[in-house]
Amino acid sequence: MNAFETELGVLSEIAKAVDEMGWLLPTDVQSEAIPMILGGGDVLMAAETGSGKTGAFCLPILQIVYETLKDIQEGNKGPRTGTQASSNNEFKPVQLSFYDRSHGLAIDTDGFTCQSRDQRLWNGARSTKGVKGKGRYYFEMTQTDPNGIARIGWSVSSAPLDLGTDNQGFGYGGTGKKSFAKQFDDYGETFGVNDTIGSLLDLDLMKIRFFKNGKDLGHAFDIPRPLQENAFFGHVCLKSCDVRANFGAEPFKTALNGAVSIDNAPKECLVQSQIKGIDANVTAKKRPSNAPLAIIMEPSRELAQQTSNQIKIFQKYLNNPRVRELVIIGGVAIGEQIRVLREGVDIIVATPGRLDELISGGEIDLTHMRFFILDEADGLLSQGYKDLITKLHQRMPSVTLDGKRLQMIVCSATLHNFDVKKLADAIMHFPTWVDLKGEDAVPETVHHVVCLVDPKKNTLWRALRNHIKTDDVHLNDQLNFQSESKETLSEAIKILKGEYCLQAIDKFKMDRALIFCRTKLDCDNLERYFIKQGGGPKSNKHRLSCVCLHADRNPDERQRNLERFKTNDVRFLICTDVAARGIDVSGLPFVINMTLPDEKENYIHRIGRVGRAERMGLAISFVSTVSEKVWYHTCSSKGKNCHNTTLVDQSG
Repeated sequence: MNAFETELGVLSEIAKAVDEMGWLLPTDVQSEAIPMILGGGDVLMAAETGSGKTGAFCLPILQIVYETLKDIQEGNKGPRTGTQASSNNEFKPVQLSFYDRSHGLAIDTDGFTCQSRDQRLWNGARSTKGVKGKGRYYFEMTQTDPNGIARIGWSVSSAPLDLGTDNQGFGYGGTGKKSFAKQFDDYGETFGVNDTIGSLLDLDLMKIRFFKNGKDLGHAFDIPRPLQENAFFGHVCLKSCDVRANFGAEPFKTALNGAVSIDNAPKECLVQSQIKGIDANVTAKKRPSNAPLAIIMEPSRELAQQTSNQIKIFQKYLNNPRVRELVIIGGVAIGEQIRVLREGVDIIVATPGRLDELISGGEIDLTHMRFFILDEADGLLSQGYKDLITKLHQRMPSVTLDGKRLQMIVCSATLHNFDVKKLADAIMHFPTWVDLKGEDAVPETVHHVVCLVDPKKNTLWRALRNHIKTDDVHLNDQLNFQSESKETLSEAIKILKGEYCLQAIDKFKMDRALIFCRTKLDCDNLERYFIKQGGGPKSNKHRLSCVCLHADRNPDERQRNLERFKTNDVRFLICTDVAARGIDVSGLPFVINMTLPDEKENYIHRIGRVGRAERMGLAISFVSTVSEKVWYHTCSSKGKNCHNTTLVDQSG
């Protein structure tokens, strides 16, 4: 038994595979995240590359998927239907309904605490049981968030969830207004954080009143005759707010003579909610073969393949049933992926484009999803996949047939990013942050060096004849190497960077390094320059042996090049930020940044591969002292056959 099994609750079969990998102790992020995921929570992981982040989400997901399959195989669990479900629901305490709720409202696993992070729209939920006929019934809501606004009241099951906007729901909100049929009238007092608001429904007199911290605010509504035969459900509605509802499971803050909680309503007056909301189309039929339990979305093919390989290793000793995993990436035949999907799949690791294509084509069924994982979330968002992520999340059931809530795991080397936080607020359910390094943290084992490129002081560029080919951004400019015009100095920077790269390699006697370029074209040009010096992909014994990694290389070549670098067949891997994101290369002594990245998060990603495993590393960044003109394509072709070298601020 190792620490993964004894301390984190990982299955012995998985722990055995981990032990064979040499993982004797969990990393910090694994120690924090694995128990949270096994416990059913949504998790945001902020951890640097090399921290064990992939294992932190793969291990618990694999375990839960395996246990789910095992339970189904042995007949221990499964969706309850018919009279059995009705009987069980009869004895459950009244909660907020996971089904009868707005999509933008998250409900905690206890069924009482809810949260909305939408600052524009109202999101609401009704209770799982209602009351009708006769009697006086009461429930409370306590606001736990200092920001936002809440509304409390009663509605019938057919009323919209933004309480008080039609003639079927009655609400009282934090602004001191009561609302019915979109009519907002002054009532009571304003309320906010730590205030407890109660609502009394009197079906004997057909009246509704509210209470604030025990204070009776007086009569609020008369229930119209057309509604009096309906069942009424407790209703809360939020705008960017958190509240906790109490339907009688806990003592009330206000004691009311003659009133009872919904929980304690007479059986003949109690009505079970029939609303199934966004999960209504999920029936109790057998899970389709193409309905995965988990989807892991990755920003690059390499990272998807790497994560899939980890899952294969982790499940080495898991048998009967076997967890079926599939990598879905672009650039390979879609027919084979469809064939495997139809045979059956449990975990999918995918890049966004091909995943969207297969889901839109009906080849992947999302009705049984248990886990949705976004790895390198900032990378996915920077590539423009926010709308796709939101669309897929909306198509997944919020609660599975056996009562399990969809779990979201979002992880990256950097989560302190406005877009990531905004996405988490919108689609995650009370996420727990596992943030071991803090914002903009860099590994402590990295030395950082800035090498200034000054074409005015170093005029070597004027004399060079066999220099690196540049990116042609100055192709239409009249360059005069005897002048110091902006265009000439910009071209000089590009030439000097090629020379400085060679000098850095020789000065530090580099035998292994990642070299980051700004664009795919820059990568190709640097590789050609190394070839001109006698190095390149075919000269693995040369001091400048190298391979290239970027999106324009076909998948087989990318995989082959990455493997050659990882096995030390070549010394240098020349790559872009997107292609290199998350690749598992450990113990690198050097990283060279031909240009600093546009976003600071990408710098964190780049240097995360240096000085790992307690080995000090060096990150060298070339920074020009004058402006360098670069390509910044906004055209739909992403730069292919584009020759517009006009500056962006001049409509270029």
